[in-house]
Amino acid sequence: MMGPGRFGDILNRETVKPRNLSETLGRLGKYFGRFWYMIALAVTFIIISTWTQVTSPELAGQTTDCFLVPTGGSAFASFFPQTDSNQQTVSSCWLGTTEDPSTLSYSRQIIYTAFHAGGYEVPDIAIATTEQRVEALFRLIIIMISMYVLGAVLTGATFFAMAWTGQHVLRELRLEVFEKLHALSLSYYADHKAGDLMSRITNDSSAIEQAFSFALVQVFGGALTLVWVAYNMLTSSLPFALLSLAVAPLMFIATVWFSEQARKAFRTSREEIGNVNTELQETISSVREVQAFNRADENIEQFKEVNAANRDANIRAVAYTSALAPTLEAFSYLGLAIVTGVGGWYLLTGDALFGATVTLGLVITFLAYVQRFNQPIQQIAVLWTNIQNAIAGAERIFTILDETPAVVDKPQAKEMTEIKGRVEFTEVSHHYEDGVPVLNKVSFAAEPGQTVAIVGPTGAGKTTIINLLPRFYDVTHGSVKIDGVDVRDVTVESLRKQIGIVLQDTFLFSTSVMENIRFGKPDATDEEVFAAAKLANADSFIARLPEKYETVLGERGSGLSQGQRQLLSIARAALADPRVLILDEATSSVDTRTERLIQKAFDALLQSRTSFVIAHRLSTIRNADQILVLKDGQIIERGKHEELLAKKGFYYDLYMSQFKKQEEVEAVL
Repeated sequence: MMGPGRFGDILNRETVKPRNLSETLGRLGKYFGRFWYMIALAVTFIIISTWTQVTSPELAGQTTDCFLVPTGGSAFASFFPQTDSNQQTVSSCWLGTTEDPSTLSYSRQIIYTAFHAGGYEVPDIAIATTEQRVEALFRLIIIMISMYVLGAVLTGATFFAMAWTGQHVLRELRLEVFEKLHALSLSYYADHKAGDLMSRITNDSSAIEQAFSFALVQVFGGALTLVWVAYNMLTSSLPFALLSLAVAPLMFIATVWFSEQARKAFRTSREEIGNVNTELQETISSVREVQAFNRADENIEQFKEVNAANRDANIRAVAYTSALAPTLEAFSYLGLAIVTGVGGWYLLTGDALFGATVTLGLVITFLAYVQRFNQPIQQIAVLWTNIQNAIAGAERIFTILDETPAVVDKPQAKEMTEIKGRVEFTEVSHHYEDGVPVLNKVSFAAEPGQTVAIVGPTGAGKTTIINLLPRFYDVTHGSVKIDGVDVRDVTVESLRKQIGIVLQDTFLFSTSVMENIRFGKPDATDEEVFAAAKLANADSFIARLPEKYETVLGERGSGLSQGQRQLLSIARAALADPRVLILDEATSSVDTRTERLIQKAFDALLQSRTSFVIAHRLSTIRNADQILVLKDGQIIERGKHEELLAKKGFYYDLYMSQFKKQEEVEAVL
């Protein structure tokens, strides 16, 4: 039986019932159906191994009735009537007395054939010599051992076949989800946490693989065992079978009740451990404030309370899981006691049980049947919960696969040919949430080679403008055109190939410097990479790295300064050689020398390209061909630097509050 620790461990997982069981199982079936041959093999193995398990109790009874106690009265001679003892033996010992095996069940025919293989004949057991019984007993033991070995081998083969299938399904599911995540628009990621998406592609898919590779096999095997054992019991002796199965409903009720109570308790426990983690995270994050205000004692007391609540919840949960195993064990022993007591009574008295003959072998057979029958009940109840969790996880995965990207190619979308770089926004409006506009009827045009600086307070809509150009989002109203072509009329891939992006939050991959620069143009030669790095003023610091261009960077470029990471991102954009360039040129966290290198790299990168810059530096704004001043999603001013200053409007106020001091510092430097 499954111990309370293992039982509790399984129930400690979040139990979520699937919303649409049949639909989800149908979709999962399509994935597993691709490997139907392995599943068919596993089912065959399960059937054969289950047959070995349910047949072994009957062989134990044959061992007793045929060879150890071959007559009904030999073991209890003083208690049994001495009439019809041979008839009793004939009716119970089919291995040694049945002359026509065709009268046996198919399962018994297999054993009979194996037992009598090679022309070996067993004389009437009632008159057989001791040597003949020993020889026959030895042959039967060999058959029983062979069946045990066969069952064990097939059980292992079953798990291998299903694990192989599960791993292949897991690979395909993860691959499809991974491909889907790349196809989804940025709006999807704005509404979904990265940790949750990662959990779906890792934890949920693993739960499916484990449930259907192991739990489902055990549930199917356990259910088959229950049905098969019950059938054998009913066909062997209906009265004895009904007595033996009397405790089965009680075991089922106890399992369901304890499982439900334990799941509720563990759910509370998980909530409480969440409170513990929250308390820890807040305390660790605020340790400076806690020490500064001498609040350590109060925090300790508060942590004691949440920790005690978690302890109490876990104790309640463990109490239920610990109680189930002995409860089922007690019912199992009760079933064994019924078989032993009733069987012993009729053996001692020699009476028939509702007209059926009772032999010692029959009692031994039913004792083994009861043990075989009781074992799968708890296992099925617990593992079915595991399967339900997996199906609920599959629903979460299918939710991603069913998601429709917000930005998709039109059916007749064409490839965008090489562009010159004229960009036009016409009456563009956009909102992320219905009724909350971020841009409101924005119109402007940028000629090829021009630099457009975008300035304005936080939330004015600057980032939204640069997100609409490469179609990270689609406009709600109006149009965005490049060289007179609406960006929605061309394929997203061909559009983005012509646009380069350098963002303030630079992302570098855990690979070599060379591959990070080459990311935007995988077929670039080493010489092209070197040239791009030189243009971006990144070659000098790369030369100081341990392996130079072959140096493998840490996660997100750890080990490099923010300025060095930005220089690499500029080199990456330069290598792609786009006709339209989008820059977020923030350099607030870098030293003066690195800032100058970045600015020189920006100046080189902007040459002969249509550029849109979310400007943070005065030099960029001053040199821009036009400046767009945004406020509340609208362009309230536009023009060149000197023109806007002369108006003494919103841009003038912005300049005086944000850029005037920067200009004075630059003059000193």
